[in-house]
Amino acid sequence: MSELSFEQMLEESLKTIRTGEVVTGKVIDVKEDEIVLNIGYKSDGIITRSEYTNESNVDLRNLVHVGDEMEAKVVKVNDGEGQVALSYKRLAADRGNKRLEEAFENHEVLTAKVSQVLDGGLSVIVDEARIFIPASLVSDVYEKDLSKYADKEIEFVITEFNPRRRRVIGDRKQLIVAKKAEMQKALFEKIHVGDKVEGTVKNVTDFGAFIDLGGADGLLHISEMSWGRIENPKKVFKVGDKVTALIKDINGEKIALSMKFPETNPWADAAEKYAVGNVVTGKVARMTDFGAFVELEPGVDALLHVSQISREHVAKPADVLSIGQEITAKIVDFNEADRKISLSMKALEADNAQEQTEE
Repeated sequence: MSELSFEQMLEESLKTIRTGEVVTGKVIDVKEDEIVLNIGYKSDGIITRSEYTNESNVDLRNLVHVGDEMEAKVVKVNDGEGQVALSYKRLAADRGNKRLEEAFENHEVLTAKVSQVLDGGLSVIVDEARIFIPASLVSDVYEKDLSKYADKEIEFVITEFNPRRRRVIGDRKQLIVAKKAEMQKALFEKIHVGDKVEGTVKNVTDFGAFIDLGGADGLLHISEMSWGRIENPKKVFKVGDKVTALIKDINGEKIALSMKFPETNPWADAAEKYAVGNVVTGKVARMTDFGAFVELEPGVDALLHVSQISREHVAKPADVLSIGQEITAKIVDFNEADRKISLSMKALEADNAQEQTEE
């Protein structure tokens, strides 16, 4: 057997490889930034750090060990130094793209950690393949600052798949919209007018508060916040507060709420408490030229007519009374149907004068 034919046989026993091919090899050496593989070819294969991972400055000796078997993609049959340039990262990305293509075709919901927050959206990686989620598809509401999503796991679907143009687009918004629609449907199926519900204050305005009921928002109007008078909802509620309210009305997708619970209605026992002849104490709530309105308790106001303030002549209530002043008076009229109560300080003065005379 000639030497030449032996060399030929040796060449033939070693496989031939092509760029783009996937090869399997055994790790024979690992440096901090390079892996050497025996791939059964006349030359060894080399995987540099940048072709193994997207993480810079990582020590490959912590990730790969001599004797490990691994697959890689051939980048160059000769890297210029007689060795085969391999990539583990590109093989993983190819397989990742295959995975993404299947997910795209099956409308599969994927979960991945946000790897980068960019100006125009979020970047996530699934099996080394990168997906971009534009800012407009991150949520169902406009979010100016996306930094809160950094390193968070999020769910999304792939709505566009074009790896050749490096365009793989994810959409989180449609999942949120679908979930909210499902929650809204479930909420409307179980709630009825008169039900007590629990919710969280989502927004507070000058005219009321919007309460998140878990599927839909309900409006708690300022006039329904208490049996008493509320000057400004922002002084009573803040975003995040937990509240219990009654469903007052359901009109299509609009829910009206109330915190005027029947069991706390101050008019329920008003006939007894505020019967004509009773002496009561209250605070001056507001004044007009013809009289002062006195709050006997939250939700129950009574009119003290200017002519009933004193036995002496009073031109205007403001001349002798002030807002917030506590006064004691006698009930001279009670009209439950119209929820009107009339007071008289003058009658009380007269009673006291008569008592003194009798003594």
